[in-house]
Amino acid sequence: MTTETPYFIDREKMNWLTIVVLTLLHIGAVAALFCFSWRNLAVAALLYWIAVGFGISLGYHRLHTHRGFKTSLLVEYFFAVCGTLTLEGGPIFWVATHPIPPQKSDRDGDPHSPRDGAWWAHVGWILVGESKHSNTRLMSKYAPDLAKHRFYVWLNNYHWVPIVALAALVYAIGGLPLFLWAICLRIVVGLHATWLVNSATHMWGSRRFATRDDSRNNWWVALITFGEGWHNNHHAHPVSARHGLAWYEFDMSWITLKLFRAIGLVHSVQVARADTKLVLPEREAA
Repeated sequence: MTTETPYFIDREKMNWLTIVVLTLLHIGAVAALFCFSWRNLAVAALLYWIAVGFGISLGYHRLHTHRGFKTSLLVEYFFAVCGTLTLEGGPIFWVATHPIPPQKSDRDGDPHSPRDGAWWAHVGWILVGESKHSNTRLMSKYAPDLAKHRFYVWLNNYHWVPIVALAALVYAIGGLPLFLWAICLRIVVGLHATWLVNSATHMWGSRRFATRDDSRNNWWVALITFGEGWHNNHHAHPVSARHGLAWYEFDMSWITLKLFRAIGLVHSVQVARADTKLVLPEREAA
């Protein structure tokens, strides 16, 4: 019997709705490979950047969860809508289920530790238990700052609306081939990229900081997640909006943030340095 927590782990109960949806998406992703075109690839790549880069990396993670920078509500809301396009739930759900206290990471209480197996950490934990994506009442307890906004509450309840609208639009423009690339394949790649942060970056890579968990810096995960693969850096400095702390640690989201700061879209950016334990405002850390 499950208890009321932000996690929905119950190893005795398969989540068949999630399993069916993921299975259909993977079938569609494989089918997309048989109808390749440069247009389909370009549209899928652009939407991948918008959904994973803006939505997950900049929005759900660095802004909504850790408040590594500040921006206007309009930009916050835009990032949140982008996040729903990944099929990873609404902003309140994502923020509520993301934070793992440092003392719990890779220990009892961590729902997706590779110490329970690579498959479990990558996707297995999602396939069991009760999905609580739309249980905004419960999730609001763990993301009270977002729950104060009616827009976030609505978006969390109806997080499926933007992706359905996008799916209808791409189908109307490009038919089934574009749908398979821009929706099925793009979502599947984005999900696995995000899941690799839970699995691969706790198994393979280097460790700059002696954190109490198994987090590692993994360059190839960083490449496909817009900088999220510099995971040991992030665990050492959760509030830092910059994850790639060295010049050779390519962090696309950090580059994007610098551009946004230059044109006045964001401010109060928190930045850690590789040679310090402090997280400083960007102008002091430069």
